[in-house]
Amino acid sequence: MIPALFLMGPTASGKTDLALALADTLPVSIISVDSLLVYRHFDRGSAKPSRELRARYPHALIDIREPEAVYSAGDFCRDARIAIEEARRGGRIPLLVGGTGLYFRALERGIAELPAASSEYRAALAARAEREGWPALHAELAALDPARAQAIDPRDRQRIQRALEIHRFGGPTERRWAQGLEGPILKVALCPPRAVLHQRIASRLEAMISTGFLEEVEMLHRRYAPQDLPAMRAVGYRQFFAWQRGDIRLDEAKQQALAATRQLAKRQETWLRGEMLQARVDPLADDALARILRLLESAGVGEP
Repeated sequence: MIPALFLMGPTASGKTDLALALADTLPVSIISVDSLLVYRHFDRGSAKPSRELRARYPHALIDIREPEAVYSAGDFCRDARIAIEEARRGGRIPLLVGGTGLYFRALERGIAELPAASSEYRAALAARAEREGWPALHAELAALDPARAQAIDPRDRQRIQRALEIHRFGGPTERRWAQGLEGPILKVALCPPRAVLHQRIASRLEAMISTGFLEEVEMLHRRYAPQDLPAMRAVGYRQFFAWQRGDIRLDEAKQQALAATRQLAKRQETWLRGEMLQARVDPLADDALARILRLLESAGVGEP
């Protein structure tokens, strides 16, 4: 069976560039592993590959949901398996590229199949939280599932919301465990030096701003602000939405977004250190592509 290649790394580490280099060399099918890229309209601030680039290098699992829709790790596993199977049937290497560690881990190891999310129930919870506050809903969760509530901060609205959904639509006793991905997996992490990564993050933010990110933020805030969507809380967007609301100045939004993105990269690097990998690659090294090609060749799939 053709192995799936996981190309993982922190934000701004050069994953897309290396994926395209692989696509120019081998028959691969690129599959995005990014919890923000699934949403339409969130383009500049997510570093989403352009439509023109995707026309030349198709990417699965980009722009597959409207921002109002819920997309879970379970949804990703289902969609990714379909894309991987299609790639293998066509004799292509499934190349999974991204930085959402939860998605990679759930796909590889399996995930508890939880009840489907309900937009109506979430809206009702949000309305209650507006009146009563999230700590009140956390207290309700504590009465239903003390152990789970203890592991959740009383201000963590997303986890409180999902935990209450589980009890409303299924409950712990009805969970089933979905198996992990079938077939071999080769895992490669991109690990640029920390100083280089920080510079790339700063340069990318400036490039986003110069190519229309602020206009995108204004449009998204005007269109979606009242709904408090998960995508609007994403690193980078969240800080600029605060600027749109008038809470902070533009220069403060830039500095906060830069700091938050560096913190995100640090968390991603920490997660990668706990992974069993076939290779750690400096994406800027002259032999970065060659190392991955040799790894694939050793697995018997290196010939174009």
